Amino acid sequence: MEFVWPQNYDPLNNALLSTVLASLPILVLLGSIAIFHIRIHLAAVFGLLVAIAVALFVYKMPSTAVAASTVYGGAYGLFPIGWIVLNLIFLYQLTVDKGLFTIIRMHLSNIAPDPRVQVILIAYAFGAFFEGAAGFGTPVAITAAILIQLGFRPLAACGLALIANTAPVAFGALGTPIIALSAVTGIDILKLSAMVGRQLPLFSFIVPFWVIWAMAGFRGMISVWPAAFVAGFSFALTQYLVSNFHGPWLVDIFASIASIISIIVLLKFWQPKTIWQLEKDENSITMQPDPQNVLTKDIVRAWTPWVILTLFIFAWGIPTVKNHLNSISAPQYEVSYLHNLVKRSPPIAPIPTLEKPAKTEEAIFKLNWISATGTGILLAAILAGFAIGYSIKEMFKIYFQTLWRVRFSLITIAAMLALGYVTKYSGADATLGLALAKTGVLYPFFGTMLGWLGVALTGSDTASNVLFGSLQTITAKQTDVSPILMASANSSGGVMGKMVDAQSIVVASTATNWYGHEGKILRYVFFHSIALAALVGLFVFLQAYVIPFSNMVVK
Repeated sequence: MEFVWPQNYDPLNNALLSTVLASLPILVLLGSIAIFHIRIHLAAVFGLLVAIAVALFVYKMPSTAVAASTVYGGAYGLFPIGWIVLNLIFLYQLTVDKGLFTIIRMHLSNIAPDPRVQVILIAYAFGAFFEGAAGFGTPVAITAAILIQLGFRPLAACGLALIANTAPVAFGALGTPIIALSAVTGIDILKLSAMVGRQLPLFSFIVPFWVIWAMAGFRGMISVWPAAFVAGFSFALTQYLVSNFHGPWLVDIFASIASIISIIVLLKFWQPKTIWQLEKDENSITMQPDPQNVLTKDIVRAWTPWVILTLFIFAWGIPTVKNHLNSISAPQYEVSYLHNLVKRSPPIAPIPTLEKPAKTEEAIFKLNWISATGTGILLAAILAGFAIGYSIKEMFKIYFQTLWRVRFSLITIAAMLALGYVTKYSGADATLGLALAKTGVLYPFFGTMLGWLGVALTGSDTASNVLFGSLQTITAKQTDVSPILMASANSSGGVMGKMVDAQSIVVASTATNWYGHEGKILRYVFFHSIALAALVGLFVFLQAYVIPFSNMVVK
């Protein structure tokens, strides 16, 4: 039997020093991007090297396990995440090369001439639909690409798409984060769904106002408040109702559809008095739309690829379809030198007993290439390519051009996920989590910020819930706070970390052909991420201790 390595969350027997060294890979990564302006794929590699050094020399993790976790994380970065990015950019490039985005720009400018309303409709409402159906960076890639084609500067297109992609994240990919949270905490999935549905709707209502404030300032936001109100209210109300009376699976799908319909109906009766003008630079697209010259058949042709994409993403996300596709081919590989050879220790894991011995960490790479969302996107792109007039040879040529275009993005995503996996399996992530958990009566606030940290580190609300869900419930019991509240707060707080994780930023920069400017994007969104996460933390604090907010907690 191979040796099982137990994690130690204070390897230096000094909590402060252990915490500082545990945070070193993240500091190197973010400092390289934001302060030293190093290209992000190099910054990710530097951060990974530091994480490996910390795991080896501070946490004394076996070298074979360090190597295995690095390869495992890198492979997961390429599949399924990199696979999604590659094929989505391929579809986008097919439409651009045929000039179809020009028609889409004109059509959207006819429906919603004001860029502020366009952001609400596209980045917030449409983005939420793609988050609910697929997740994994899909909404940011699509909405940022559309915004830049509408004439937005690359920085604004990326930043606004990231800020808007927050409210739906906890119920993304057909409820996957809540499903994973239930699995690691043992709390009933319907109770978690209901609790998150009593935390996020307030912020779902706020986000449309917030994103326009970030874009156009307070006065610019006030001028379009009816659109922000209708979009946010319809989304928040539907999010609450579905999460509390149905479950987590279709929350984003129904909420986004309600928001889209509400905005379109509103625009039939209301338009801003003054159309806000976008700032132009050399990267912006100068456009004078003339809807009279756009034929209906051209509009249908331009939207066809995106309708096909929507149908494929939705179909691929249906559990019955996914299970059937997995039954065809979904090989799984146990990662040598890592699978079941690392053991979480208390208080991250419950104290082992005879009935419930300590559980080892699984490391299984699932190559479900048929049911993967990226495969659905690729098939949608091929079908769309034929529909808009491409030959097979032309599509092959564009696909390889796309692969070359996103090469650095794929390196970055692989290195970032490798960093996250090394941090996870070494226990450095838990060291950071425990530091936030030791905050006494303020734990509901800092526990929420722990969820933010988890998503900022891993790029996934699902991964954050798996990482810290058990810790949240254990600490909640120790501090006499509802475990349901704090497990849910991990997911709710985590959504605000989505806009600053390197994976999402790289996806946005790649989709807008603005790779190499990730530091600017990070600086653009960082305040908004921290501020919104702090507001979620304050709301959870009120739910923990203050009536009438505490009456909202699910029993």
